Amino acid sequence: IARHTNRLEAIISDLLMLARLEQETEEHEFVFSKAPLRPILEAAVENCRYEIEQKGIRMELTCPINLQARMQPALIEHAVVNLLTNSIKYSEANTQVQLSAVEEENEVVIRVHDEGCGIPQAHLPRVFERFYRVDKARSRQVGGTGLGLAIVKHITLIHKGRVSVDSTVGVGSVFRIHLPFS
Repeated sequence: IARHTNRLEAIISDLLMLARLEQETEEHEFVFSKAPLRPILEAAVENCRYEIEQKGIRMELTCPINLQARMQPALIEHAVVNLLTNSIKYSEANTQVQLSAVEEENEVVIRVHDEGCGIPQAHLPRVFERFYRVDKARSRQVGGTGLGLAIVKHITLIHKGRVSVDSTVGVGSVFRIHLPFS
């Protein structure tokens, strides 16, 4: 009963987050500011510290100290936490997750690279859809709401950015948040 209650609470929380993001996008513009990205990434890692330690994940963070992005820091942190949580969840114990941010051409790219189970190519176009599950049986075992990647996509769109993913089954995945550099 407690497990199901926690799952329902997580689903409700994620649905409310998506509804709030959609409503605020329609009603008014978000206030963005140019801020250093590294402290936000460090906070996201700390937010996932318990899960990282429980699975023995080796966490690597690479981000130039002076790299800035035009953003809403709390939203970007939420998106990165969602990506890290998925990477940890779908990775075996004692593997590595890399979180990095770089400036490429006219954008800032935040990458989460894991050594997890990977995603078959046929599923990649749909992984950012609400409630989409690649492996429903495995998803029930590891938990989650099926909304985390949809929230990441929505947060990125609010920032006038885009998301992308590359994955190889049995090797791992690379999820990216692309933010315009301005």
